[in-house]
Amino acid sequence: MSVSMEVLFLGTGTSHGVPMIACRCPVCTSDDPRDRRFRSSVAVRLSNRRVILIDAAPEFRLAAVAGGLDRVDAVLLTHAHADHLMGLDDLRRFNDVARAALPCLGLAEDIAIARQCFAHADRPYRGDGWPALEFGTIDGPRTLCGVTVTPVPLLHGRQKVLGFRIGEFAYCTDCSEIPPAGMAMLDGLDLLVLDGLRHTPHPTHFNLAGALAVIGALRPRRALLTHIAHEISHAKTSAELPPGVELAWDGLRVTVPAAAE
Repeated sequence: MSVSMEVLFLGTGTSHGVPMIACRCPVCTSDDPRDRRFRSSVAVRLSNRRVILIDAAPEFRLAAVAGGLDRVDAVLLTHAHADHLMGLDDLRRFNDVARAALPCLGLAEDIAIARQCFAHADRPYRGDGWPALEFGTIDGPRTLCGVTVTPVPLLHGRQKVLGFRIGEFAYCTDCSEIPPAGMAMLDGLDLLVLDGLRHTPHPTHFNLAGALAVIGALRPRRALLTHIAHEISHAKTSAELPPGVELAWDGLRVTVPAAAE
């Protein structure tokens, strides 16, 4: 089976977003639109037109409208921190588009948190304006929307979180370490999206040096950094990155070529 996809970056910012509240730093006051960052999330449009959403940030509605997102067929959660979870209620519009409940998959402990936060969404679709999510776990490769989705084990400090691989694309946000088993799952990528928070070290995120070391080991054809803090100026930092590595920005669309599944 051939898998081709378009990755739409709905948000590329850290948990505070950029501009950050009550900050007048050069990046928070920048007039470069690439320095304005919603919390991190992507929508993956497959060749069969179905769309997999990875994380639902608090600005999901705004990002979906800005990006012209017209459907979501399934949701993957990397973890249940608020900046990746709190947009789930706005999926009710896509329930009405699909006229069905949407699967929402992640680690068992994160799905338990999502169920608690969005108990009103844990229900079948009834067409009554409420969100309808089919919460479930993913602990190995699974067919979703006609493609194989492989969860990739990551560490976010000491917390176990997930990245996801679909064909030759992988999304690994909010991580400070990729265990050997995860590294083995990320071989031969056309596109790697990786956490690259800031220049200085952080206990639960890759800084730029850490992200570049992982990229150097994996050697994807192209790497994009996400979950970017206000310490990073898009223009200045982009000029310092090696070939094949770039900063993502909100609204960026990237096509991943078809590859044998």
